[in-house]
Amino acid sequence: MNVDIHPSWKPYLQPEFDKPYFKNLVDFVKAEYRTYKCFPKGAEIFNAFNHCTFDDVKVVIIGQDPYHGIGQANGLCFSVSDGIPHPPSLINIFREIEQDLGIPYPKSGNLMPWAEQGVLLLNATLTVRAHQAGSHQNKGWEQFTNAVIHLISEKKENIVFLLWGGFAKKKKQLIDTNLNSVLESGHPSPLSANRGYWFGNKHFGKTNYLLQQAGLTTIDWKLE
Repeated sequence: MNVDIHPSWKPYLQPEFDKPYFKNLVDFVKAEYRTYKCFPKGAEIFNAFNHCTFDDVKVVIIGQDPYHGIGQANGLCFSVSDGIPHPPSLINIFREIEQDLGIPYPKSGNLMPWAEQGVLLLNATLTVRAHQAGSHQNKGWEQFTNAVIHLISEKKENIVFLLWGGFAKKKKQLIDTNLNSVLESGHPSPLSANRGYWFGNKHFGKTNYLLQQAGLTTIDWKLE
């Protein structure tokens, strides 16, 4: 099956695209987009890959579902397009960066500049029906994104994986921690953050320290 994704990923992911489960997934997603309002826009479903090439990946942040509100999801986990109000989890991410690195809280919630520096902003499920969280779970996306996580861990080294919350932490079993780094904390959602499981994790400074130790360029977490 031919999937419209950045060419750098094709040699590695084509075996997944050719599997029966992926064809079934594509059929499901096409039917959903024809029948219901779904997010993100069709052209943005693979944005995480299109704005972070395979060769550039240095950091992987794992989310669960795309945002399901109007105009929010843009194909990058936790990110919203310019001009869209920041959802609660994103607010707490920016507050932690402010505390950790002294970077001012940004106007835009668009995390595209991170992606373009090598941060793969990967949701476990890449599509969702409007206003119905989790509506596209268990249809095949998780099998695909698990394969992506395992692939990156297997083919690259010195990658920093950021696992936030119980769902993301389960992905640790897919990662070779002898060759790559894993940073874990609570989820940035208010429920977790307000219980003390998010703030103070200093993941953004720690990520740059680990990249520096590996001789790699650090991430500029500042947004406009």
